[in-house]
Amino acid sequence: MDRRTFVAGSLATALPASPLLAQTGKPKMQPPIARRGDHRFTLHGITVEDPYAWLRDKDYPKVDDPEVLAYLKAENAYFEDRMRDASMLTEALFEQMKGRIKEDDSSVPHPDGDWLYWWAFDPNVPGGSQYRNWYRKPRAGGEARIILSEPALAEGKEYFRLGEMQVSPDGKLIAWSADTNGSERFVLKVRDIATGQDLETVAEDSLGSIAWSSDSKSLVWAQASAEWRPTKIWLKKLGAARSALLYEEKEAGYWVQPSLTQDRKHILLSSFTQMTNEIRLLDAADPAKPARLVRPRKENVRYSIDARGDTLFVLTNDEHVNFRIATARLADPGVWTTLVAGSDEVYLTDITAFTSYLAVEERVSGLDNIRLIFPDGTERRVQFPEASYTASLGSNAEADAPELRIGYSSMVTPNTVFDYRVANGELATLKVQEIPSGYDASQYATERLIATGRDGTKVPVSIVYKKGYKKDGSQPLHVYGYGSYGIAMPPAFSSTRLSLLDRGFAYAIAHIRGGDDLGYQWYLDGKLEKRENTFNDFVDATRFLNKQGFGRPGFNSASGGSAGGWLMGAVVNQAPELWGAIVAHVPFVDIVNTMLDETLPLTPGEWPEWGDPRQDEVVLKRLIRLSPYEQTVARAYPPMLITGGLSDPRVTYWEPAKWAARLRAVKTDDNLLLLKINMGAGHGGKSGRYDRLRETAEEYAFILMALDGQAKA
Repeated sequence: MDRRTFVAGSLATALPASPLLAQTGKPKMQPPIARRGDHRFTLHGITVEDPYAWLRDKDYPKVDDPEVLAYLKAENAYFEDRMRDASMLTEALFEQMKGRIKEDDSSVPHPDGDWLYWWAFDPNVPGGSQYRNWYRKPRAGGEARIILSEPALAEGKEYFRLGEMQVSPDGKLIAWSADTNGSERFVLKVRDIATGQDLETVAEDSLGSIAWSSDSKSLVWAQASAEWRPTKIWLKKLGAARSALLYEEKEAGYWVQPSLTQDRKHILLSSFTQMTNEIRLLDAADPAKPARLVRPRKENVRYSIDARGDTLFVLTNDEHVNFRIATARLADPGVWTTLVAGSDEVYLTDITAFTSYLAVEERVSGLDNIRLIFPDGTERRVQFPEASYTASLGSNAEADAPELRIGYSSMVTPNTVFDYRVANGELATLKVQEIPSGYDASQYATERLIATGRDGTKVPVSIVYKKGYKKDGSQPLHVYGYGSYGIAMPPAFSSTRLSLLDRGFAYAIAHIRGGDDLGYQWYLDGKLEKRENTFNDFVDATRFLNKQGFGRPGFNSASGGSAGGWLMGAVVNQAPELWGAIVAHVPFVDIVNTMLDETLPLTPGEWPEWGDPRQDEVVLKRLIRLSPYEQTVARAYPPMLITGGLSDPRVTYWEPAKWAARLRAVKTDDNLLLLKINMGAGHGGKSGRYDRLRETAEEYAFILMALDGQAKA
């Protein structure tokens, strides 16, 4: 593998240059200009113009309007034409990224009953397989065999994504589901492991997790409605003509999902929004019996449960914003007694009730911890080798875990699998992610810095760079963020990121409000009327980094996806001068129209996050002010790459398309604006591991081209 560093043009200030921006000599294609319509609406006395509303196919989710398809295809053709100059760079990046992936990579086998289970990529496929095979072998020793082959299932398909794969308790059957177009409607089937044949199709439209009954004769599954919302949970007895309805959620915005307790004695029927939930208990031995409600839903109260014998363990925020842990008797599940009180310093994030101890995942000052609480009341925390890292429980399938499987990494440490040996507290390394083309962690440095926001809030930033990086503003900076739904962005390792670091970049993750990086209040402080904090934190963190010598205005790039795409749209409107390149993946940017349309999959569940503009004039005004689509005005914008997926049910394709169309119509600069719509994929982009790498290579090539000053329309 060629390991030379490829840099173009002015980025030679960071590293030596190589001529990888080809000049094809062909005339440049002109950017497509979308027709401007005259659609508008008035609500609460406020008129909102939506000139590109026509880009939403009236028959959605079917998209066959000739004008809509013609525009999307024209944008894709323009993307291909303008990225052709960077084709050599894209290919070099792709080969470099591919060289860091082990072609025959595999997981560490984990025990479950009489078997060991793992996945692996086929080493006999030239160039490496896009998809993995799933294996097992007897725990006592014996031959390994494939129990499910993703390559076989994906053959001939443009898109393939395995959803659930659960082996029955008797070890004879597999319930598996797959999505073959990116719409996230999963076909659920049951396969006989011995013959490799599918016995029956349980559902054409399942969504999310599934649970086996104890006798391996029935499946509990959730159905995606016509609006792509799981609102019904069904019980399917194998061989029966149809499923029986166990539970139907009637309240708008609530989704339902089944799951199993760690001991697999109880099936949990969860009904939830982001802020509120309730759980019902089913007997896994007889799931047809009526379910028992643990505790009724109460607005803004969340709880999760696990079980050990006759005791339920409850993680809840009913008394403290950072949650507490309580216990309850199985016979009286709604009466909770505190086991671990809530704390301002310790944010409790998850619990698993093993037979011998309770494993608690928690975060202190944004740093992951794993605590074990034993039945006698003693406690122990797992000690990790670095000062800044991310860690979480891995594959622990059995009721007890004398060796607790843990996943670990840091900004400079590749993904690592540990077994924590509970008896003696030893942390045993089972696997460290291999970088076949070579990786020397000592050549890189990472820091955790604290930026001060405009309102005085201290915002953590994790940053990594190659040693020798000059903190004088002469080298580029890339900043990544999300800041939504209480999802933290951990300081984890990325092998693809090395392609930027080796080209002289520093790469920062801004732990902005809206995520729960610093606790549940950190999440609450980035939603509803506090939503603007998320965007301000990102801008302020970038300006702070520039003052520290990381990058400079115009020599910073930034990226984010989905709700992080809203972030990209908001910060490029707020501070366009900061950015030399913006990448917005499947961006949620048509905020007002989406929040007004209750027929869209996510909208009712989003009202607790962003507000309901149908009912509240204040909310409507706020969303208009913060919506990237509404706030696209005549000004200069940096080079921008926007992506979407035609079958994406989370952020519908017309959001990025409408935003790009409006940007093209009003922006006053000649900087490159590219829109790429995956015509055969959804929210996550392409499905194969190498196809995803190529999309990342395109993103990085765009950033390098933009910061080099060669991204002009």
